[in-house]
Amino acid sequence: MTTVTGWLRKQSPGIVALALMTTAYFVGNPAFPTAQAKAEIGQAYAFTPLSVEIPSGYQEQTIRKVNKDYKDIDAWISSVGAAIAMADVDGDSLSNDLCVVDTRIDQVVITPTPGPAGERYQPFALGSGSLPMNKAIAPMGCVAGDFNEDGRTDLLTYYWGRTPIVHLQQAGATGLSAQTFKPVELVPNAGGATYKGEQWNSNTATVADFDGDGHDDIFIGNYFPHGPVLDDTVSGGVEMNDSLSMGLNGGPNYFFCWKEATADSVGFMKVDDILPKEVSKGWELGATTVDLDADQRPELFLNNDFGPDRLLHNTSKPGKISFSVVDGVERGPWVPKSKSIGHDSFKGMGSDAGDFNGDGLYDFFVSNITTPYGIQESNHHFISTAKNVTDLRNKLNEGLAPFDDRSTDLGTAWTGWAWDVKAEDFNNSGELAIAQANGFVKGDVNKWPQLQELATANDLVTRFEQWWPNVTEGADLAGHQPIAFFVKGKDGKYANLSETLGLDVQIPTRGIATGDANGDGLVDLAVARQFGPPAFYQNQSPSPGAYLGLRLIHEGTASTTGQAAGSPVIGAQAKVTTADGRTILGRVDGGSGHSGKRSHEVHLGLGQNVTGPVKVHLSWRDRSGVPHEQDIQLAPGRHTIQLGTQAKEK
Repeated sequence: MTTVTGWLRKQSPGIVALALMTTAYFVGNPAFPTAQAKAEIGQAYAFTPLSVEIPSGYQEQTIRKVNKDYKDIDAWISSVGAAIAMADVDGDSLSNDLCVVDTRIDQVVITPTPGPAGERYQPFALGSGSLPMNKAIAPMGCVAGDFNEDGRTDLLTYYWGRTPIVHLQQAGATGLSAQTFKPVELVPNAGGATYKGEQWNSNTATVADFDGDGHDDIFIGNYFPHGPVLDDTVSGGVEMNDSLSMGLNGGPNYFFCWKEATADSVGFMKVDDILPKEVSKGWELGATTVDLDADQRPELFLNNDFGPDRLLHNTSKPGKISFSVVDGVERGPWVPKSKSIGHDSFKGMGSDAGDFNGDGLYDFFVSNITTPYGIQESNHHFISTAKNVTDLRNKLNEGLAPFDDRSTDLGTAWTGWAWDVKAEDFNNSGELAIAQANGFVKGDVNKWPQLQELATANDLVTRFEQWWPNVTEGADLAGHQPIAFFVKGKDGKYANLSETLGLDVQIPTRGIATGDANGDGLVDLAVARQFGPPAFYQNQSPSPGAYLGLRLIHEGTASTTGQAAGSPVIGAQAKVTTADGRTILGRVDGGSGHSGKRSHEVHLGLGQNVTGPVKVHLSWRDRSGVPHEQDIQLAPGRHTIQLGTQAKEK
């Protein structure tokens, strides 16, 4: 016995190493669904690709002009900006209008969704009117909302090189054209013909009533520090991230609190020092707003490139926005730090919230870089571990984020160089599917070896652009990765059906927008491509289940003429409890994700077995900031509900 014990003691290092290698093999090589399994799952889905019309007459580009310090990485610097949003802009009660940032022409385009009703107006580019501009400014995204509370859909555009612009839809305008909108500044500046204000470099924006006063506020997340990133006439005034895993020198984030508005103006007050510096100066690429703990104050989840994501618990009061940072709970010995909220060192690109396991609590999905033989991090599929809403609220108040990353177990950990993500029930089965943008820079010369060298370099050199690999026109980094489309199988694991459904176009994508464009009860999909044409995928899934499509608008804000869509009650929540005990959640989203924005409708798939009315629990704040809750019975189909002191179907 002693001899055996001694031998085991001598061999223990090798035994431990073998055990670790075996564990790593099975963890790193999960069983993926077969082609046959994907084909079977895919029978419930079908999409028809349609071309999105873009106005002609603009000079096209394949790369942007950049600061002289960035000339050797100009393709890298030019790798963001494609964006897309779905909304009801023309007031016809359908989310059949697109706001597209097309990087080929660096214009913000309003265009109808393609299809039988696609000839309602000619596509056009939003102008800046008399507001100052210059050649070193490029649009990065578009968010729809009613920013002056007149019931008409307005558009917020944000940029590299300047502060955001609000395009107010004018009363009495007939049809849609560039003249329909009046551009006004979100941040006052000196004016004049040439823009000389602060050079923000914004890459995400979202709208929500953060302080609970009944009026929408605005969050702007910046990427690069303020500076002339796109000015090719200067050298200097710019910098790179000071770390690949803990970069905290990005552009600051800003909150804008609603104050007043008229038909031709908006009044938002920029509120400083809401977040600690180490949170505010992450390299922001995505933001998600969702009320996790049912107190009708939305939490904010920030996705940072080069550093940890941040989950912010809303502790605001009317007139005063405030948040507390919450972190992942204690993890076990087999869970790495980067799998915990607030501690990860990955490259967060975008996120979305949804109830992925039907427990009545919101979960998160986060996109990261997940390229085999490149940089293999992991998407995050954070599932709530709280017992119920009360338990969740208590943990948030204690500074804890009770979520476990289950991406490996669920089969969603790896896709590519991932960006925007949207969780939707595309076939009304009662289960959320996940659409995800992928790809970085498309070219012919593989630059992964050089990037891997940078990834292993000391943080002291990453802030100097001369140490970065040359990524100019013709370079390729994950340039042929298609979008992902994850669907849950019967075993609870997800299968990527992108190829099965014909969604695997090999052009880098950035933004994903979703909404029911033609009112047929199926959520459609719109995709923004980086230096490529945007695409619209009309949902034609066979044999879908029942659904609820809810337009939740502030009372008295929709016109009878069809010109005013009504003010969406951003943040309002709908919860359905079905006869068989399932809970289905939805919210009016104000712009969660990277550069794609879903419509303001709440879409709830009910499944095949629901034929009659269902009980819907609604929660919202009215224009006075007073919270309300009400149960109503609704038959499957589309409904417009006016929310004031009571919920009333219109």
